[in-house]
Amino acid sequence: MTEGILIGGSDAGHVALNPRYANRHGLIAGATGTGKTVTLQCLAEGFSDLGVPVFMADVKGDLSGISQAGTANHKVEERVQQIGIKNYAQRGYPVAFWDLFGEKGTPIRSTISEMGPQLMSRLLNLNETQESVVTLIFQYADEQGMLLVDLKDLRTSLEFLSEHRKEMGPGYNVSTASINAILRRLLMLEREGGQSFFGEPALQLQDFIRTSRDGRGMINILAADALIMNPRVYSTFLLWLLSELFETLPELGDPEQPVLVFFFDEAHLLFRDAPKILLEKIEQVVRLIRSKGVGIYFISQSPGDIPDSVLGQLGNRVQHALRAYTPKERKAVNVAAQSFRENPALDTVTAISELGVGEALVSTLQEKGIPAPVQRTLVRPPSSRMGAATAEERALIIDADINQKRYAEAIDPRSAHEILMERTAMRQKEEQEADLAERSAKADKSVKKSSRTRESAGEAFLKSVARAAGSSLGRKLFRGLLGSLLK
Repeated sequence: MTEGILIGGSDAGHVALNPRYANRHGLIAGATGTGKTVTLQCLAEGFSDLGVPVFMADVKGDLSGISQAGTANHKVEERVQQIGIKNYAQRGYPVAFWDLFGEKGTPIRSTISEMGPQLMSRLLNLNETQESVVTLIFQYADEQGMLLVDLKDLRTSLEFLSEHRKEMGPGYNVSTASINAILRRLLMLEREGGQSFFGEPALQLQDFIRTSRDGRGMINILAADALIMNPRVYSTFLLWLLSELFETLPELGDPEQPVLVFFFDEAHLLFRDAPKILLEKIEQVVRLIRSKGVGIYFISQSPGDIPDSVLGQLGNRVQHALRAYTPKERKAVNVAAQSFRENPALDTVTAISELGVGEALVSTLQEKGIPAPVQRTLVRPPSSRMGAATAEERALIIDADINQKRYAEAIDPRSAHEILMERTAMRQKEEQEADLAERSAKADKSVKKSSRTRESAGEAFLKSVARAAGSSLGRKLFRGLLGSLLK
């Protein structure tokens, strides 16, 4: 009996993945409809049986069936007999459903602060100048001891910077055009549902690393059928998860088996249009995260979708069929064939084009981390259901999940938005009070001036009357005036 995670059978016997080298990462490649999802499902089951938790994104919406027992049929039984699987049984696996939108699973949230300026800029698709503005916002929040939790925190901070950048010093003197461009990007992200992802309580990654009561690893499934419609959000979110795992998990060296296995479906989206600095970050995470006990398995159509600097670190390979009808496709086949350790008994280039559904070329790491020669392999059938769980089955699992108590209800803490709004209100109050005091002072001054003006006019009138009294006409007028008053 072959030890490890059984992938399938070949002419040479069983083909399995050695858990000792499972954190050396891997690749599952092949054209659409050739069986990548079944291979992914089998590997997830194998890791779970060993007590290793798994995280994977359900891009097509059909991985949720792993929570339910499979159904016996003649094709499954025939494949079991061909491979020679002993003690094969159909059963479901422990699953936790997650969803950024909180509709098909427990909500996943992060904070703006945890995302960081670089990933936040990628999420918003900003240029270098705009990214520098976002970096200034993070710097200011750190200096002021403010949390950036959700999108309104970032928006209010940008608006505050726009209004008070001159007072904040020369380092914060950024253009209004750049701030307005970022605000527009924020609005677009909100319309795409991005506000659902940012908030509290933020995800604690240890909640991914759990086992069930029977000791099997929890299979964490992210509902991504809607999320994948926005590839930038999807890929940035998964990259954030990898970065957080890298930053938070302790060093383990070279464990006997992984503490967590991370499957990254539609992996080409991670590398598409990524700037050089981000590609270097991804390469660094992939290279170093294995020492944290995390295995990363990329799923894509062709090895050519993965940069060479990352591809060279993927020691375990499963290649399903690729069709070669065009020069570009033939080149992809050659790239895939060259990524394997050669087997003299197998024409790898020809085999890749001839593989049927449920067949694959497989090479895994042996003792001392040496790749095994490539084998043409019949992939084993999963023990769980091939296809989606029903809405009722999913709901029962979600309702029983302990994570619902922690994450179901969103919390709005006192963060940058509230603090800056309070400061703005206080400043406005002070300005109003100062304005009122100034108006009052002006009014008092005006009253005194008016009083002095009236007094001078009265004095002038009396002087005029006195002068007039000296003349005969004046005397007549004076007497007439006084006479009328005395009558």
